[in-house]
Amino acid sequence: MRYGEFVAKHKIRHTELSYNLLTPKPDPSDTKSMRPERIQVSATRAAALLGPYCSVRLMEQLKAVVPLAGYLLIFQLLVLNHPIQEAFSLFVGLVAVIVGLAVFMEGLNVGLMPFGTIIGDNLPKKASMFVVLVIIGILGVGVTFAEPAIGALQAFGSSVDVTKAPYLYELLNRWTLPLVLIVGAGVGLAAILGTIRFVRGWSLKPMIYWALVPVVILTGYCWLDPNLRSILGLAWDCGAVTTGPVTVPLVLSLGIGIANAAGKGNSSLSGFGVVTMASLFPIMAVLALSIFVSFQISPEEIIAAAQAQSSAVVAEPTVWDQTPVSEVVLGVRAILPLVLFLMFVLFIVLKSSLPNRMVTVYGLILSILGMCIFNVGLTYGLGAIGGQTGSVLPAAFMELPISPASPIFSEVVGLIIVIGFAFLLGFGATLAEPALNALGLTVQKLTNGAFKKSMLMYSVAGGVSVGIALGIAKLVIGFDLATVLIPLYAVGVILTVFSSEEFVNVGWDSAGVTTGPVTVPLVLAMGLGLGNAVSAVEGFGILSLASICPIIAVLSMGIYIQVMQSRAPKKTATSIEGLESE
Repeated sequence: MRYGEFVAKHKIRHTELSYNLLTPKPDPSDTKSMRPERIQVSATRAAALLGPYCSVRLMEQLKAVVPLAGYLLIFQLLVLNHPIQEAFSLFVGLVAVIVGLAVFMEGLNVGLMPFGTIIGDNLPKKASMFVVLVIIGILGVGVTFAEPAIGALQAFGSSVDVTKAPYLYELLNRWTLPLVLIVGAGVGLAAILGTIRFVRGWSLKPMIYWALVPVVILTGYCWLDPNLRSILGLAWDCGAVTTGPVTVPLVLSLGIGIANAAGKGNSSLSGFGVVTMASLFPIMAVLALSIFVSFQISPEEIIAAAQAQSSAVVAEPTVWDQTPVSEVVLGVRAILPLVLFLMFVLFIVLKSSLPNRMVTVYGLILSILGMCIFNVGLTYGLGAIGGQTGSVLPAAFMELPISPASPIFSEVVGLIIVIGFAFLLGFGATLAEPALNALGLTVQKLTNGAFKKSMLMYSVAGGVSVGIALGIAKLVIGFDLATVLIPLYAVGVILTVFSSEEFVNVGWDSAGVTTGPVTVPLVLAMGLGLGNAVSAVEGFGILSLASICPIIAVLSMGIYIQVMQSRAPKKTATSIEGLESE
């Protein structure tokens, strides 16, 4: 073969050969020449590249925060005829909430979620089942501290009147750390049982029944004790606070990864159910803690200690609790222990490594930074606007010292307006939750279109709106929480018995979707502000009613769909028989 024919046939090889012969070999000792050249990007180009990246992440939080805050402010101005107090501080606080949540969620997805995926995939291969369950249990405590909404419970403790609810005041002020730990222990136990359920393929129905039995017994015990009755709202609300954007995805990624490693993760419903257990066990844990505290200290001792502390604070005021510095410290304390524990499991127990350390470190820094910013916004934004609107809300039907125009309406009309306001607030807040849209798409796919996304979203939103309206009615009218909550759970259990496993999983988990990091602080602050304005014993309980009502709504919708599907074949068969007879 001639050289020309060879070149024509092997052009690429000839090019490579010429390049290798003509290009000088790099000197191995010359490290500068071997380094890739840095890409130079101007400030304008960098802004153009980062703009879409940041705007998409900020837009999700804007859609959740701005409509709710705008609704509260417009209602306060136009309906309640009350000016906005400290408007600039509120604006800065709301901006901090939006930025903090956007940064935190990005850090969660980039930094924390890879830990959950890698640990969930590798832990069953390198550790015994006992070690796996212990690690998951400890993780439950860590994710509880990292929940953005858990800070709302700690922030609103000082607003409780110690003379009306001494044990509630004691838990939220002097037992704050044990309270969060015991709630975390409940989440950890739920994560352990959820993982076992993933591996063994257990049904969710009996687990719900067995979990509700001790919860109802402890609730009855506390309800019969006048001093402990004020604890019920807090305990049942803690079940809603724990199922947020940190707990659910991180525990789910671990549990599903373990189920897949065990060869039991093929079920399309394997991801559902853990949220339900993570809602019920914290209720049980807080009720048990409150009973334990009642054996340790009397109400008179709590009141005396609180009065002595308040007089000491007046004598020597401190600025630590009044500055954003403490909020930053809380943010670091919430995320850092969880990160250190995940690193210990990954590097020491599993002796593994992260595929992209720089990206993970970037995500972890964003998580801590976002939590710090969010905590500042929680105090000066969401908490402030919710407390402000809640405190002036009774002006619609009763006379208030802070509202010269009160009462604005007659008692009946004012009560209807306030409850209607709560209904619309719950409906809009739920539809604004990004997790609800994702759940709707998942359910529509799993049910082959029988349970449409819109049906799920509107049934959940309707349930939450009814629950928040009931919670507000509980405060302004003054009926007892347990007398409404227990019958509603009884209805939920009855519907569970008649529902299929598929809809039970979806229905009971839907309650966790409704309690996001924006809704929880806003509703808690509004409830506490409203409770103080109408001299209620405590302002908790709204979230617990907002959790059970969507369960009832989704289960009812599921039974309706089951009935319609069972009738469809009969109608088809009847029409075919009619055609054949003709």
